[in-house]
Amino acid sequence: MDGEHSALSGVEREREKLPPIYNGSPPAGLGRGAKQPFPSLGTFISTLSQRRDVGGRGLAGGLTGTLSSTLGLRHGRELPPICSDVRQKQRLSIDTLPPEVKAPFPSDPIIPLRTKTTKEFQEDMERAVQSGDWREVREFYLTTFDSFIEINAAFKREANGSFNTIDDSGVNAKFVNTVYDALLSTPQDIQKSVLKGIINSLLREWKGPRTKDDLRAYFILVQNPQYSSTSTYVIYAHLLRQIAALSEADHHFLVHWLKKLSARRFRQLVERLLQFISTRLFPAEPDELPPLAKCSWWIPSATKVLSLFNAANSVSSPPIMPFTDFYNITLEHIDFMEEYRTWQNYGNSNRFSFCQFPFILSTVVKKAIIQKDSEQQMISQARQSLVSKVSRRQRVDMNLLFLNIKVRRAQLLSDSLDELTRKRCDLKKKLRVTFVGEAGLDMGGPDEGVVPAAGPTDLPHRLR
Repeated sequence: MDGEHSALSGVEREREKLPPIYNGSPPAGLGRGAKQPFPSLGTFISTLSQRRDVGGRGLAGGLTGTLSSTLGLRHGRELPPICSDVRQKQRLSIDTLPPEVKAPFPSDPIIPLRTKTTKEFQEDMERAVQSGDWREVREFYLTTFDSFIEINAAFKREANGSFNTIDDSGVNAKFVNTVYDALLSTPQDIQKSVLKGIINSLLREWKGPRTKDDLRAYFILVQNPQYSSTSTYVIYAHLLRQIAALSEADHHFLVHWLKKLSARRFRQLVERLLQFISTRLFPAEPDELPPLAKCSWWIPSATKVLSLFNAANSVSSPPIMPFTDFYNITLEHIDFMEEYRTWQNYGNSNRFSFCQFPFILSTVVKKAIIQKDSEQQMISQARQSLVSKVSRRQRVDMNLLFLNIKVRRAQLLSDSLDELTRKRCDLKKKLRVTFVGEAGLDMGGPDEGVVPAAGPTDLPHRLR
């Protein structure tokens, strides 16, 4: 009797492990109704391990029961068993790993705390000049310009402050000016160490968008007075290239930060950029700079950065400097008509042309380009009028090639305005003026006066 009772108890325990059998309609969640949420991998592994330990049925039985009960499968018992000779790799969720095993997520770099003040730096410079011991000053310059993080640590008013507005760059401008003013009076090895640190900073591999600390570093580095020497132009060019490649939003920040510079330093930076462009176009020595073919990006980068200064000058009220001070007179000696044709053919595409940045062109260059452009448009419209007449088999009137206006000398202004308003479609043609009641005499003067009837030699050059 006791044996039968024990056997019966064992059967009941086995039934408790089996999934329930439904004779009628299955409960909600097991038929075609709402689905139960799919369990996570960690929950599935935990349930599988518990069933294996309690029931002792092995991986095959535990897997069948788990899939039936946990996943809500309707026919869980019909799943084929998993062969015992197949090794299954148990994958653990990262949540179940101990803290010391988990890999830490990378965080934003923390700017180290640097406490040197402007007064302390000036005292260090005075002691170095008097004693000739530059070790402390050398260490400061070597550390400060080693990376963008160190630049922010030295010149940022609060090391880990955000300063993410266009109104405040967060830079200690007085300290920056003091450090740069003293730099050119330091020994050559210190100046070389600064340039070497800048090179290392610029050559670092950057991923993703720039942070505001990166913008602050660019804002500080572009003020370095060492770039006035042609020996540093290679480094200067790479700095300008990275600044020019920043996003439009980053340029917006730089424009508003630049306009807060003092007028004297702002002008110095503009003149340095203009000198860089002029020297690259016409170097004093042929071997002074790398071949232009190998560094064709120098001038476009410098011009784009110069446009940021022009924008900063434009948004300042009153302007920091006259707009004519942005003119580069050197451009009067290049083939600016070729620049104009490049701009006409490619527009504002990736093909660089100075015509994309008219603020840098002097009045002489602009006047020549406008005259050439007007001449081309006159010829184009005259040709269109001529072709239109010929296509309609009409008699060609050579007066169609000109903008003919008739005026009375006593009513010169009013008649001229009336004629120009009435013949607005011909404004691009070459001008011919006839005074009413006066005979035309060709005195060899300008075309704006009275000219005789057009002959073959009067045609524009391209139509002859």
